[in-house]
Amino acid sequence: MNTFTAPTIANIESNDLRLQLQQIIDSKTKPLGALGKLETLALQIGLILGTTSPQIKQPQIRVFAADHGLAVHGTSAFPSAVTAQMVLNFLQGGAAINVLARQHNIELKVVDAGVATDFDSAAFKNQPQLLDYKVRHGSRDALNEQAMTDEECVIALNNGMEVAKQLTGNLLIVGEMGIGNTSAASLLLARLGNLPIADCIGRGTGLDDAGLLRKEQILTQVLQRHEDAITPFAALAALGGLEIAMMVGALIQAASQRQILLIDGFIASIALLVAEHLAPGVRQYAIFAHHSAEPGHEILLQLLHATPLLNLHMRLGEGSGAALAYPLLQSACAIMNEMASFSDAGISEQNS
Repeated sequence: MNTFTAPTIANIESNDLRLQLQQIIDSKTKPLGALGKLETLALQIGLILGTTSPQIKQPQIRVFAADHGLAVHGTSAFPSAVTAQMVLNFLQGGAAINVLARQHNIELKVVDAGVATDFDSAAFKNQPQLLDYKVRHGSRDALNEQAMTDEECVIALNNGMEVAKQLTGNLLIVGEMGIGNTSAASLLLARLGNLPIADCIGRGTGLDDAGLLRKEQILTQVLQRHEDAITPFAALAALGGLEIAMMVGALIQAASQRQILLIDGFIASIALLVAEHLAPGVRQYAIFAHHSAEPGHEILLQLLHATPLLNLHMRLGEGSGAALAYPLLQSACAIMNEMASFSDAGISEQNS
């Protein structure tokens, strides 16, 4: 069970559909290009969904949660216990992503990918919002061994695909919660992007200068320990987290189902980068919500040739930036479906 088989990802590009979409956009009652990036967004959504009348149906947020063995070395400003505490906060509706999901009517569920806590207490019983896909109680300490065995990594990828298979609707936001996951994301960025680790790390949950230096030293040692983990799968197993692997699987499956992938910040973007390596074509389905304040995200966006919709200097994760950008996608669809054309309104078009 040590191999992962990704589904084939369909190419969204169609010259005929692109031409039809552009003609519809250009015929609206406005000067050519006057709606700027909203027009580009409408075109992209139409291509992803394969229609000239795109509509977003039953948008979904899945927050993947897991702990990281590497966190014992002080690479995060918060203890690992916070992961489980935040899962409870999600289930009680008190986190930022809960607020935004309610505001925009997006269904939210939490996926236990590998939290180092058994959710069998009364606080977690009969919680339809909590999905149990736990692979193990946190990833291993990547300083001493692979974060996941190859088999565990395959299980996490397949579990993520299974989560996506259960989705209704046509838009997915993957969020995450895991103390130490910016370290895992930075390691993956350094390895897959062939970059110095110093360029890929930030303060995460709020490290001070000394903590940031320690983080760099620890992650440098981790990369040396796993210098032979070169392929995308090997890097994911050796360096990544359970929640990141599960996000990768979910993104691959959702793309194979021709769903919009509304990508949040640093962690979600690294999951997309890995997904694109494992299943070429996933990137076509991605709309990038915002520019994270996490330093490595700028490099990651360049690698993915991505221009985000927003830049609010956020670095929370959870899918929060994607939820904030979601109304822009609604507006792009509304423009396509509800805005009059020049001929509809009996208005003369501009001279060519």
